[in-house]
Amino acid sequence: MKNIVLCFAIMLLYACASSKNTGDKWIGKTKQNLIKSWGTPIRTFDNASSGEILVYADQVYEKDKDHDSRMAGPMYWNYIYMYVDKTGKISSFRNEKQNFSPQSIDSDKLAGMNLLTVK
Repeated sequence: MKNIVLCFAIMLLYACASSKNTGDKWIGKTKQNLIKSWGTPIRTFDNASSGEILVYADQVYEKDKDHDSRMAGPMYWNYIYMYVDKTGKISSFRNEKQNFSPQSIDSDKLAGMNLLTVK
């Protein structure tokens, strides 16, 4: 019984540790290592004199709780913006949930709103 409780406690601790923001472990790592691990970003933006921004996105469909159908429910996008400095290392990141697709991101408009600048 103690082994089962110990195993459950270890799994719970691991789940909590792995739910930490995925971008945290990439700070200070190289852009090449990130791309080897996550693949090619869906979009890349020039971040003026600061470096570049790699955009990763996942499309998420929520299941409609009122109906048990095979049709997809409401949809949104989970974005992760990885900021790469001039030396090629990840300097910061930002997570965001939006309703627009990655193709509709207007880098000039977002840059003008100071949303895509390294903090």
